[in-house]
Amino acid sequence: MKHENLLTEGNVFRVLLKFSVPFLIANIIQALYGAVDLMVIGWYCPPESVAAVSTGTQVTQIITSMVSGLTLGGTILVGKYTGMQKEEETKRAIGTTLTLFAIVALGLTFVMLACADPVLAALQTPVESLAGAKQYVTICFCGIFFICGYNAISAVLRGYGDSRRPMYFVALSCVINVIGDILLVKILGLGVSGVALATVFSQGISMICAILYLNRKKFVFTFRLRNFRIDRALAGELARVGIPISLQECMVRLSFLYLTSVTNRLGVHAAAAVGIASKYDVFAMLPATSIASALAAITAQNLGAGKLKRAQQSLAAGLCFAFLASALFWGWAQLSPETMIGIFDRDSQIIAAGIPFFRSCSYDYLAVAFVFSLNGYLNGRSKTVFTMISCTFGALALRMPLIHFAYSCCPDNLLMIGCIAPAVSGIMAVYTLIYVVRLMKKDRAVT
Repeated sequence: MKHENLLTEGNVFRVLLKFSVPFLIANIIQALYGAVDLMVIGWYCPPESVAAVSTGTQVTQIITSMVSGLTLGGTILVGKYTGMQKEEETKRAIGTTLTLFAIVALGLTFVMLACADPVLAALQTPVESLAGAKQYVTICFCGIFFICGYNAISAVLRGYGDSRRPMYFVALSCVINVIGDILLVKILGLGVSGVALATVFSQGISMICAILYLNRKKFVFTFRLRNFRIDRALAGELARVGIPISLQECMVRLSFLYLTSVTNRLGVHAAAAVGIASKYDVFAMLPATSIASALAAITAQNLGAGKLKRAQQSLAAGLCFAFLASALFWGWAQLSPETMIGIFDRDSQIIAAGIPFFRSCSYDYLAVAFVFSLNGYLNGRSKTVFTMISCTFGALALRMPLIHFAYSCCPDNLLMIGCIAPAVSGIMAVYTLIYVVRLMKKDRAVT
């Protein structure tokens, strides 16, 4: 094993920062996919196209949710054996992860293409946006293999202790996507179909370039057909860690899809405002999601190396960083929400509808800094059953019933609807922190 791939040595804060900053940059760049799509559509197309892309993005994020469990599971699995410095097991873990991703990608392609119409209908997609949303999701579903391959390669690299190269591959993809959006939407006038085509094409090119680059640089795993094999024991370990994460992500995504279906009933302008807010959710929560993913890899490696205290110190550093970074977006949303909305769309009705929603929902940026960081630490310790139960409870038992209650009582009050996410995240933060503290007390008792 190469010394520079290990996350088990050196200053805790410096290692966390060095590993998580490329994570953060990569996630920011990746978030620009949907943001640029929505910006270009908002600039050059009518409001119904904005609603179509925002709804379609919510649907395509189902794919991300489904594969995210395997993604993080692969990171944890590879990280564990990297921490143990067992190179052969690391190679088999990488091969198993990539092969399973390929199989899952093919299955998801057929399933999602078959379910496109029912899903859009369940989301109460506005009639004037339905055709555009259908075009968007159909094209994106045809590119699921690239989405899965693109994420799988990044997952194994991060588990191996390399967060820089995934950042480079994401940057390449984003540049191609921006150029494609402008070319296909502004110049060729393809509208919603154009942004979907640009997204799929850019991810495909990035995946192919990543494979060629890693083979040339003699990465620990060689991308050859004979190496794509499934080790049953490792596949079982990956499933035990990854499936609970996939389920929890799907439940969270389901609750946000329900929010989309509710706000879609309020008309195009409300739907567009909430769709824009969902883009800012991604950006504002990027520090927390990046720290969570970094903590999963760091914790897995340190557990593999038997350095539990170091993993706990990394959690404390990560919590501080995530909260302070998320607070910047919260402050912007409180002081000038209209400028946030105006970046995506200058329609006065969309801005008016979005201001109260932005001010209330932005408190979630602060709460999730704690929830995500704690969950990242627990996932790195393979406590994914707890995080699955926690997120499922938050989504199904709290968020969705509260959204239904708010819509039933005050259907036009986006301020009240926006308060639900931070309230739920706050409750989750409290009981997750209690669980982590108890877990640490047990660790001290054992040692």
